[in-house]
Amino acid sequence: MLDFHKKNDAKITLATYEVPWEDASRFGLVITDENNQVMEFEEKPANPRSNKASMGIYIFDWPVLKEALETLKDQPGCDFGMHVIPYCHNRGDKIMAYNYQGYWKDVGTLSAYWEANMELIDIIPEFNLYEEFWRIYTKSSALPPQYFADTAKISGCIVGEGTEVFGEIYNSVIGADVTIEEGAVVTNSIIMNGSVIKAGAKIEKSIIAENVEIGENTELGVFEEAPNKFKPNVYSGGLVTIGEGSVIPANVKIGKNIAIVGKTTEEDYPDGILASGESIIRQ
Repeated sequence: MLDFHKKNDAKITLATYEVPWEDASRFGLVITDENNQVMEFEEKPANPRSNKASMGIYIFDWPVLKEALETLKDQPGCDFGMHVIPYCHNRGDKIMAYNYQGYWKDVGTLSAYWEANMELIDIIPEFNLYEEFWRIYTKSSALPPQYFADTAKISGCIVGEGTEVFGEIYNSVIGADVTIEEGAVVTNSIIMNGSVIKAGAKIEKSIIAENVEIGENTELGVFEEAPNKFKPNVYSGGLVTIGEGSVIPANVKIGKNIAIVGKTTEEDYPDGILASGESIIRQ
């Protein structure tokens, strides 16, 4: 990208990625000429004329950026995409679009976030955490290794340090310091750090945040789908979304396109059920 910036004598270069046309209206887009010079910008248009999404990665010539920041220093909430780059474009600076061809995923929706995690555990992952020549360097917590009991069954999963598995997990991403008790079954799900899935619970296509407790014999992701009544565009894709620190009692059945945040009790589940499309949001 830097070589491209220099070769084209650009003042600014944006990294762009061609997204599916049906998703283009969710992004800030650029319209370019045949040489990939940016001619126009569109911010989340209802009827997009381009599918080149800005990745939020920029290269600036320093004098250009310095002048723009000094000029816009009093702009409330000054933003690269909303203010700095349009200012430079209106001033006539040459802005180029570098078309990135590698892996990139926007996780601006829960469904996209779930899909990105599921891609990590494909047989041949598109984004491979175990690539021999591409190492990941990150903070390492002082946790014991994973523990798998003789009752555990695991297939196609990534499991974090300190996690103890006594039940069954399939095609899932399990964070650190999680406990899956005996008889629990987790499928096609993301479970974040410190959560506990009690004995006999059944978890299907769920995103469970940190430090959540799922009660014994509770079932997540059952029943037919229905649109979420609270935020249908957010809680969709058949997912069950459980917020950080939430508690789900024992022996309840929870449908699809569900949002639950907070500590809940049996009284929150009439007849032991939370139907698809419902939500429980507690501060």
